[in-house]
Amino acid sequence: MHAGVTIGEYAKPYVTAFFEDMAALRAQPATVYPRATEHIPEMVEMINQLIESQNAYVAEGDVYFRIASFPAYGTLSHLDRGGLKPGARVATDKYDKESVSDFALWKHAHPEDESLGGAWDAPFGRGRPGWHIECSAMSKRYLGETLDIHAGGIDLMFPHHENEIAQSEAANHKPLSRFWLHSEHLADATGEKMSKSAGGLHDAERPQRRGPRTPVAVRFFLLANAHYRARIRLSTDALHAAAEQVRRLRSLPERVRRTAPEEHDDPSFLVRIAEVRAGYRDALDDDLNLPQGIGLVFELVREANAALDAGRVGEQGREDLLRLIEEYDAHLDVVRSEEPGLAQEVERLIAQREAARKGRDFSRADQIREELRDKGIALEDSKEGVRWRRVR
Repeated sequence: MHAGVTIGEYAKPYVTAFFEDMAALRAQPATVYPRATEHIPEMVEMINQLIESQNAYVAEGDVYFRIASFPAYGTLSHLDRGGLKPGARVATDKYDKESVSDFALWKHAHPEDESLGGAWDAPFGRGRPGWHIECSAMSKRYLGETLDIHAGGIDLMFPHHENEIAQSEAANHKPLSRFWLHSEHLADATGEKMSKSAGGLHDAERPQRRGPRTPVAVRFFLLANAHYRARIRLSTDALHAAAEQVRRLRSLPERVRRTAPEEHDDPSFLVRIAEVRAGYRDALDDDLNLPQGIGLVFELVREANAALDAGRVGEQGREDLLRLIEEYDAHLDVVRSEEPGLAQEVERLIAQREAARKGRDFSRADQIREELRDKGIALEDSKEGVRWRRVR
């Protein structure tokens, strides 16, 4: 309202930034991104159903869900219904409700709603949807009446998810979701929840192409440094550590592919790869415990480098390692290069450097090393040839 523009105009730059960040973080795109303002008819239809079944009622132009009509309310969050008090957003509804805990499905239009393009016609009066009905209406439209998995932040469990369950199940007479996953908050270095209301969000925390906040470092930090139900602390040191962990994960497949396999495999190392592979899968099967699984992977990274140094990795070991890397990176998606053709470009420059060294053009060889360092690539000369690794 203070910006003096419509909802769509106000939201546009935030929508653009969101999709830019999601792409940078390698989040797989959804099939559809529905917008609440484009699904008002579905919301109106569901509200009508709830009024007809007496799960909802009209009061002074507003429509409220009657919580007393849904005995299972509060089951998800283990809520003591006897102690229900006005919650966020509900507390400010100073209208003629039957119960202070009933929540809004529809709010009658105010002049500011009209000026923002945020008011629509409905059988129960011109207005706008409440904060919860849009999720029930849109999920039903695209995913059906019962979802396999419903996820969200822990702060959405009550009241938002409880309200979703109540209105969806009262309207559809089917469970809203078979499983629920709630992630904990992202915290700052002191452990305090990061949120706009608490003043803890900064543009500086958006992923960057250089330094510790590269998109893959941020992605790895969020995915693998703590279980999704544990609060995770964001700090520069934590992102530096994540960037180093990504470097270690990337260096192994690069080395494996460049190293000629030995004539024979060490059987004990093959067994070890199989153990880690099974342990990684077991960890993910145990409530998506990705940090535990990745801990096993890092143990193997160290052991694999030692095995390569000792000449214990043959063709089978090479194939097993690369297959395991492919499996865990299907979840992490941090091993592959951010830049298409980066590996080919590095190899081309290494070949030029080697040619310069053989021609005793050491000035050109040093220039190429510096050029690669500027790209975040460090070279290591070894008996196996020149290795390269990312340092940022």
